[in-house]
Amino acid sequence: MKNSRRAGASSPVNGRQGNDWDTRRKRKIADIKHALSASPVDVAALRRMAISEGGLLTDEIRCQVWPRLLNVPLSVLDQEPEKVERENNKDYNQVLLDVRRSLRRFPPGMPDEQREGLQEELIDIILRVLKHNPQLHYYQGYHDIVVTFLLVLEERLATALVEKLSTHHLRDFMDPTMDNTKHILNYLMPIIERINPDVHDFMQQAEVGTVFALSWLITWFGHVLSDFRHVVRLYDFFLACHPLMPIYFAAVIVLYREEEVLECECDMAMVHHLLSQIPQDLPYETLISRAGDLFVQFPPSELAREVASHDGMASSTFKDFDLASTQQRPDSVLRRRRRQKQAAMDSAAAAAASTAVARPSAARRFVRLAMMGLTVALGAAALAVVNSALEWAPNLDLFP
Repeated sequence: MKNSRRAGASSPVNGRQGNDWDTRRKRKIADIKHALSASPVDVAALRRMAISEGGLLTDEIRCQVWPRLLNVPLSVLDQEPEKVERENNKDYNQVLLDVRRSLRRFPPGMPDEQREGLQEELIDIILRVLKHNPQLHYYQGYHDIVVTFLLVLEERLATALVEKLSTHHLRDFMDPTMDNTKHILNYLMPIIERINPDVHDFMQQAEVGTVFALSWLITWFGHVLSDFRHVVRLYDFFLACHPLMPIYFAAVIVLYREEEVLECECDMAMVHHLLSQIPQDLPYETLISRAGDLFVQFPPSELAREVASHDGMASSTFKDFDLASTQQRPDSVLRRRRRQKQAAMDSAAAAAASTAVARPSAARRFVRLAMMGLTVALGAAALAVVNSALEWAPNLDLFP
């Protein structure tokens, strides 16, 4: 596997130091290697590693784990990248403009020749994915996600991962209209209201809306964070979780800035300006943990009625994708889902009647976030087995 194309690839997020972290880091690397060497690969364990403190730690590890999280075979490395026709391509001019404006996304000090070569690869990856998937529509900000994968992976692997991501997690953003993207943004205020009604009411009174979080959501924060370590740490987290996790992370950023928000003049322009400027020194590990807590406490199924009467495509297809990724057997998903459809419906009905569940411990939270998609996809019978093994609360439906 290639070396990282950026400096500081192994640096810890939020400045963790000391022998204690070094010991835990070495143990985590050993656990990741053990999960990768299992047959089949222990994807649930890899998800736990990606979610828990420090994420996947290095770009070398990400090159091995990110494909597993998205169920992309490493055999794509044996295939030569398809040449892309740029002339008469309807997206080429806009992609070219966006890529030319992406200079700050490349490491400071990178030689111009190397950066320009990567920008050409970036254009090719985007056009290649769009050519293979004519149902997808390019949006400004998409290149911010693609360049993150390109800086961590080489071109062939980056292309395969971006294509899988574009047809699953990012699918809603790539519609011809922004209806589904607006739908996802509409989850933000109900999450905030449940945790801090004062902040919610203040934002409502200011009529600030949710547009300030649009670039956060559609670039997975890649466009607004200056430190690449923080970007890839979030990508570890998002790749291991439900497609709606970025909106939960957006909510915890707003909630973390409670004092700033409430001290701001209650004016739409003022509040929008404040919220759209993300501090670069956020406590990322704390916020990641908090976002995971909120997802478990207030899953999309609980919020969906307040948001709209329909779910976006990425959220509704995640159950099948999640099962395929976890089992590494995608061809069996549709057959299994068909057989267990009634069992899943029974589980959902039982969940609607269940009472509130206590907040899980840190260790159980990581397990739950890593496995929650699998439990719902497998249906009631498998859910009972997982509940017994992991001491999960019974009948908890975590997905809409």
